[in-house]
Amino acid sequence: MRTGISFTLSPADRRRLTAVVGDRNAPQKHVWRASIIQLSANGAGTVEIMRRTGKSKTCVWRWQERFVEEGFEGLLRDKTRPSRIPPLGADVAECVVALTREDPPAETTHWTADMMAKATGISASAVRRIWKVHGLQPHRWRQFKLSNDPAFVDKLRDVVGLYVDPPAHAIVLSVDEKSQIQALDRTQPGLPMKKGRLGTMTHDYKRHGTTTLFAAFNVLDGTVIGKNMQRHRHQEFIRFLNAINAEVPAGKAVHVILDNYAAHKHPKVRQWLDRHTRFTFHFTPTSCSWLNAVEGFFARLAKRRLKRGVFYSVVDLQAAINRFIAEYNVDPRPFKWTACPDRIIAAVKRGHQALDSHH
Repeated sequence: MRTGISFTLSPADRRRLTAVVGDRNAPQKHVWRASIIQLSANGAGTVEIMRRTGKSKTCVWRWQERFVEEGFEGLLRDKTRPSRIPPLGADVAECVVALTREDPPAETTHWTADMMAKATGISASAVRRIWKVHGLQPHRWRQFKLSNDPAFVDKLRDVVGLYVDPPAHAIVLSVDEKSQIQALDRTQPGLPMKKGRLGTMTHDYKRHGTTTLFAAFNVLDGTVIGKNMQRHRHQEFIRFLNAINAEVPAGKAVHVILDNYAAHKHPKVRQWLDRHTRFTFHFTPTSCSWLNAVEGFFARLAKRRLKRGVFYSVVDLQAAINRFIAEYNVDPRPFKWTACPDRIIAAVKRGHQALDSHH
């Protein structure tokens, strides 16, 4: 051991060093560091330690000093080293953030890391780090739609009131149409899923026509009344209302939640409504399809049955939809509204204020 460095091992340190050296799963850097300390404590010289561990003189001396200063725990920890590249200044990060919030100069819609790196003279990885620290993701975007309905608040509270506290001895139905459902057939059969491989499906397809599903979702018990029709005009809508009237128990009031589609407000529909006094229409605010509970059923239908389905004709498509509705009605779940209308109203107000201030 070199002059000025001396130490003795306690029994606990010897056991720990021996355990590290004998552990086949220990990192090799921990093993040779422990070996240096063991050999040093046994009286081996620097040259002997270098020969048996394969390390340089400065390396042996460094870990001898580390053990003297920090003990056994110091052997398991690497000290950080200063970077060879000087850190970027705060002004560089401010410049990147400011440019990111502006439109890029080229004919493109958003900044990329390579474009920003070229514009600011730093690396693309540095740009990504700055974006991550400041929570910027120029490659991502979200869609939104704010309602401009002047009666937004009244309609929102009316519909939510039906969800939360429906009238006694009444039925609440959420009604809408899912139009242009395509009967798509694949040009070639796909391969089934197996270990290490996903199920396959050709990207091209054959169109065999379309159908429109009229659906009424019962908010109270979760059942669905569905009818497939070729078109979605007011004539088909009236036929669907007649089907609802036939299935709903007589003597009960029916509250129907609808969007503002023109067929729902056709004069002949209003005439039908005048003849059937137990029906009451409640229209959602404009641009608020998310407020209609039946949209959740449509999303489940599209995800579980339509998106990856193969249909050889419109009749085949309609039969599949009818089977899905029948299976859905076997174990229905009542609809539960949990969002606070006051928070929704406040969020819409903030959205309008943000748009007005920005533009």
